[in-house]
Amino acid sequence: MLKTCQGSCHCGAVKIEADLDLTQPTYRCNCSICRRTRFWAAVAMPEAFRLLAGEADLTQYLFNTRKNHHYFCRHCGVRVFGVGNDTPVGKMYGVNVMCLDGISDEELARIPIVYADGRADNWQNAPAVFAHL
Repeated sequence: MLKTCQGSCHCGAVKIEADLDLTQPTYRCNCSICRRTRFWAAVAMPEAFRLLAGEADLTQYLFNTRKNHHYFCRHCGVRVFGVGNDTPVGKMYGVNVMCLDGISDEELARIPIVYADGRADNWQNAPAVFAHL
């Protein structure tokens, strides 16, 4: 069931709102950027994502194919969201679950996670080892 969630970076400069179903799979990946930033993405379609504040406070990082856009707060460095342009569902927003407000540890523990082997470009399968993700 979709629920409107708010979130922000650590310093509060970047604020987002997204309609998310946290009973649906979220994603953890072992690719070079997700592994280093420990990004945990819940999927929001473009019409379900809103940047409420901080557009001027975002820094964009592009690498490799430059198709996916990684955004960080230029003040505190937190990655609140990213934009996937080359995904099986088309354009989507990856909202960092750990940046969402008002979600208890118990609720976080119940969110389903799919592990993706992005390091091997094997996005549809989990890596052999993923407990560290």
